[in-house]
Amino acid sequence: MSRIGRTLKGYLFWTHTRGSFHYDVMVTLILAFIFIAPHYINFKDKPPIKDKPPIQQQHPSDIVVSADGKTYQVDASLVDAQDEGMVRANFQRVLRPIAGAVTVDRVEQVRDGSGHVVAYRGWVHR
Repeated sequence: MSRIGRTLKGYLFWTHTRGSFHYDVMVTLILAFIFIAPHYINFKDKPPIKDKPPIQQQHPSDIVVSADGKTYQVDASLVDAQDEGMVRANFQRVLRPIAGAVTVDRVEQVRDGSGHVVAYRGWVHR
């Protein structure tokens, strides 16, 4: 095998000893790819354009509050209930740390396209 063949085989199988010239060349090529490639290759991982409105995302605590503070939407997984009374009680229990002492006037189910309950929307007052 020729000297060039052995060198290329060493690059392919990473057999050059650490600190040698060829090892440094391999590390330099890897670092060059990491830092230079994004300028020439579209990896499709850029953040969204700032001019476009952001996608509406669910609040991390799964509770959405209206601007007037009188309507709350709570994820169905937080309101574990079988009947209307339990829904009201658990809805109020979930809101207590956020809204304080409120009275729940009305609670309705929010369903997705297939008819599953995904959240509960409630109207409250102090």
